Amino acid sequence: QWYQRRVWEFQTFQHYFKQINLRARMKFFLLGALVASLAFATEITEEENVMVLTEANFDEAVGANKNVLVEFYAPWCGHCKALAPEYAKAATALKDEGSEIRLAKVDATEHKKLGERFGVRGYPTLKFFVDGKEKEYNGGRKSPDIVSWLKKKTGDPCKVVTSKDAVDTEVEISHFTVLAAFSDRSSAAGAAYTAVASDTDGVVFMVTDDAALMAEFGLADGGVVAVRDFADEEPRVAMTGDVTAESLATFVSANRLPSVVEFSDETAPTIFGGDIKSHFLVFSDSTSETNKAVLATFRKVSKGVAGKMICVFVDTNKGDNGRILEFFGIKKEMGDVARIILLGEGVDKYAPDFTELSEENLAKFASDYLAGNLKKHLNSEEIPDDWDSKPVKVLVGKNFADVAYNSEKDVLVEFYAPWCGHCKQLAPIYDELGEKYKDHPSIVIAKMDSTANEVEDINIRGFPTIKFFPKGTENKVVDYNGGRTFEDFVSFLDGTHDEAAEDKKEAKDEL
Repeated sequence: QWYQRRVWEFQTFQHYFKQINLRARMKFFLLGALVASLAFATEITEEENVMVLTEANFDEAVGANKNVLVEFYAPWCGHCKALAPEYAKAATALKDEGSEIRLAKVDATEHKKLGERFGVRGYPTLKFFVDGKEKEYNGGRKSPDIVSWLKKKTGDPCKVVTSKDAVDTEVEISHFTVLAAFSDRSSAAGAAYTAVASDTDGVVFMVTDDAALMAEFGLADGGVVAVRDFADEEPRVAMTGDVTAESLATFVSANRLPSVVEFSDETAPTIFGGDIKSHFLVFSDSTSETNKAVLATFRKVSKGVAGKMICVFVDTNKGDNGRILEFFGIKKEMGDVARIILLGEGVDKYAPDFTELSEENLAKFASDYLAGNLKKHLNSEEIPDDWDSKPVKVLVGKNFADVAYNSEKDVLVEFYAPWCGHCKQLAPIYDELGEKYKDHPSIVIAKMDSTANEVEDINIRGFPTIKFFPKGTENKVVDYNGGRTFEDFVSFLDGTHDEAAEDKKEAKDEL
């Protein structure tokens, strides 16, 4: 009987289904297809709690999440590889807290249209999307810095604490924090503190009204103290004077770094992203016999330039610092070396006229710089004996002007880096170009290693950069933003040269 009932039910259903007209069935089918397609479209894979975005799902993912931090990366990029574990930690930490903030990543070498759409010029590039609107990310590259930055941009920028353990834990992680006591954060000082906390990246601003904690740190209502664990530095620095947005920002800037900070991937964003753009650098091998004495001397000198210059120690024994040594044209074998830089549209470098890093020499070097008495230093290799023996001429700082600004020649110059992947891809095309014009009476094809050579008033921000120097007496420079094929270059050189070719927006390796 049970079997007969099931057969009857099936036959009844079959009969009913046949009565449904074609239009109704089509609607049912289309509805099912729509549901299936929506289910497919919303499927976004994740790797270690980081959403993996593509050209197909990017807009959907950004639209569905109020706050999304997106990393545009290249699989071969060393900086991207270094960021990956920190990025995943930050994503996991936010997820564990139940935060709605999401982290995502895009392989910009595969999804090139997204890279072009968001102006990606180097890797990694991070952008923050709030309700679908793009904002620049200028926080740190370590997990705590990423989380701190995101929380500040999406909620209360201050962390309320009631125990010394909470303060100590933050100092242990970040080495620096700010603690303020406010019974009323709506006061003028409290509002200023909140505003500076929101605008200052890489620093956790704490606030309390707990009497016991205020007594522990010697704080009255409205008081502010910097808490840190820098070697050979005061662990607590109390702020004096009125608490205004300007005075508080100056106080934090002056105390958030040790008198001499060691350069690293972790400290670089703070060093280069701060308000102080004059940096005093000492390069030294941490394993050398002179290192401890040099750093002790440097710390003494740093006290006299506090608030005016950031003093930075670069360990020449660390392989990770190879790129910055290359940038300054410094080799480990040179021993202890001092430099000063000023960050602006480019980077102005200053070199001393001494080799002994004594307290007197370093102090005078700094004072002469601050007084405006130093001339900019430009790196240059020696002119190779065979610089003009090949179709592509080899330029260095010392012969650049003579060749590039020759009034009777049109000169195309590639500014490259030996390690740059895009430069290596361009090399055979550029060599072919040199071969074509090697006997031309007025066109010169040249190149310069910009990691070892510099030229006055020419700032190179990515590799390869190509510039055209037309003949004449005006020393005119034309930025070449055209295509990178042999035909593109020939079309440009055989044309008028007055305007760059069509900009194809090639991504450049990060400096």
